[in-house]
Amino acid sequence: MVQENKFRMEKQITDDDNIISLIGELDLSKASEFNTNVDPFVQDVGRKLILNLKELTYIDSTGIGVILTIIKTRHALKASFAVENIPPKVQKLFDLTGLTPFLSAVANTVN
Repeated sequence: MVQENKFRMEKQITDDDNIISLIGELDLSKASEFNTNVDPFVQDVGRKLILNLKELTYIDSTGIGVILTIIKTRHALKASFAVENIPPKVQKLFDLTGLTPFLSAVANTVN
């Protein structure tokens, strides 16, 4: 029996922020769905976009690619963006793939 990939995103909208919590495993099978669902929040330049990864248990290169696209888009829109609560295993992968400096640069340079 094949186990279904368990991934979901939860949205919390405040006056200032769109907080998107990623839960479960973000991989090739869910990356397109995530990209489609997160895009309206990426385009919302009136609020800071925050990705909360506290409950993200796994991410593959496709998921990392989606996050990189979000970073590039938010930067081009001159819109603020942050990633918070990165689990150690995911942080290690971000470090290995060279994504970490981009996370810090966006968080520190865009208000």
